[in-house]
Amino acid sequence: MKKLINDPQAVVEESMDGFGLAHADLVSIHRDPLFVTRRTGREGKVGLLSGGGSGHDPLHAGYVGHGMLDAAVPGPVFTSPTPDAIIPATQAADSGAGVVHIVKNYTGDVLNFETAAEMCQAEGIEVRTVLVNDDVAVEDSLYTAGRRGVGGTVLVEKIAGAAAERGDGLDDVAAIGNRVNDNVRSMGVALGACTVPHAGVPSFELADDEIEIGIGIHGEPGRHRIPLEPADGITDRLLEPILADLQPVAGEEVLLFVNGMGGTPSSELYIVFRRAVQVLQDAGLVVSRSLVGNYITALDMQGCSISVLRLDGELTELWDAPVVTPALRWGK
Repeated sequence: MKKLINDPQAVVEESMDGFGLAHADLVSIHRDPLFVTRRTGREGKVGLLSGGGSGHDPLHAGYVGHGMLDAAVPGPVFTSPTPDAIIPATQAADSGAGVVHIVKNYTGDVLNFETAAEMCQAEGIEVRTVLVNDDVAVEDSLYTAGRRGVGGTVLVEKIAGAAAERGDGLDDVAAIGNRVNDNVRSMGVALGACTVPHAGVPSFELADDEIEIGIGIHGEPGRHRIPLEPADGITDRLLEPILADLQPVAGEEVLLFVNGMGGTPSSELYIVFRRAVQVLQDAGLVVSRSLVGNYITALDMQGCSISVLRLDGELTELWDAPVVTPALRWGK
């Protein structure tokens, strides 16, 4: 294992220290317990909080700021944060209008955020939960009951964040988040494994001529392993189950999100995006919005995921709304 680290057990804390120094104009780092908050907010605005195991950078801390999250809770690498951190982060995100928890569907995340929400509500903070489960690869995995939350999480955070920023109430912001989740589907592929720092070895084995279709963002197995094939064929394999499950209608507008898993150069992601646009256009869909890059990763894993979000006028407006975070910014 070759990584730019000091102590494998201190990776998250030291990384967050550097993150806070680099983006001191946007975020504040809170230690013991560890969580991140937006430096400037607005009284009376619904708060948005997300979090989960670290290693998916820039998710979630990179999306703290105007138009997205008010707070984020990074747990250990690929391990859920505990209620001890989620509770003060929720308190910090609350400005009097309640807080929406955006939670990826992994058992540890679900249980810990649920516990924290119950304790916060007992203290008088209204909490709503949006559960993200956009992965069409498998119904159950090593970490979940039901579908996993993957690339669609970024889209939920952006669009729900914009709804909160424009002044929507607690239930309305949660409803927007759920609407995004209901209309987005994702699937990923791994060309190689990631290496968790404290483990020191790849999280799974793939032969040089193999790829894993339907991989999870922690290295969980997908649908099947197949021989390596050209990018267009891989893209087709990812889009087929996405479109079969989403069932968009010809003429609809969609957002196409091609996400890198951390170890794939942008040149390859754009090759995948190129083919994905062709497939969607052949299906009669209009790709009116796009996002390409490393936005929800799995450490240094080679591979990508594709997400397709069915748009309407309101979701498009919220996607286009200004956002200023360390990892995503436009319009302001």
